Amino acid sequence: MMNPVRVLIADDHPLVREGLKHILSMEEGFEIVGECGDGRQAVELCERLHPDIVLMDVHMPEEDGVSAASRLMERCPDVRVVMLSFNDGEEYVIEAFKSGACGYLLKDMDAESLAHALRQVAQGHPFVHPRVTDTLLRQFRRAAAEVGSAGRSGAAKSASGGRKPESDLSGGASPAKNRLTRREMQILTLMAEGKSNREIGERLVISEKTVKNHVSSMMQKMGVHDRTQAVVMAVKNGWLTI
Repeated sequence: MMNPVRVLIADDHPLVREGLKHILSMEEGFEIVGECGDGRQAVELCERLHPDIVLMDVHMPEEDGVSAASRLMERCPDVRVVMLSFNDGEEYVIEAFKSGACGYLLKDMDAESLAHALRQVAQGHPFVHPRVTDTLLRQFRRAAAEVGSAGRSGAAKSASGGRKPESDLSGGASPAKNRLTRREMQILTLMAEGKSNREIGERLVISEKTVKNHVSSMMQKMGVHDRTQAVVMAVKNGWLTI
């Protein structure tokens, strides 16, 4: 029998916490190890209880979920943080992933979908609510369009004798891209499609461990700290289209 997924719930609304506890208690394979109402308490409880997942509201008093997630990544690097919110606005989503979260769920999800998402995260796969995925894609496309416009403007200036400024966001073959291997570019493309390490390994017929090694090498070369930043940089530079 597999060990249950240990979940810590952090939400400033008691009724929401009760609802989440009820949902997960009805699903097989989950254990609620604690609950709290703000980010500061979430960090303290996580250090003491060592949950597998912290299911945390984005907006809370004392310390919000994004700030708490950043501290959790420093103090409890093995924990997986999943953000929970009513809001799918891109500013919240982007900040959540920059903080180290590996999931972003919406509070209007049904019980079965919530349980499925947490199981995926517990197995090491990031999970993003479909509506949030649409938000991220819109942001990537807008960033790519802005970069494309800036690139055309820079080309026009160069043609007229102006000097195009050097920048990693200028599009084309930046030094970072030139350092990536063909395999790393393949993996980066699949990451942009939302594929997990396991799915990438299956697609390229390599082990999940090999994928992780390639991802680590790629992020080091690109100077980024997580997968989302890597994809954003690639789209902004025009290496990938989404």
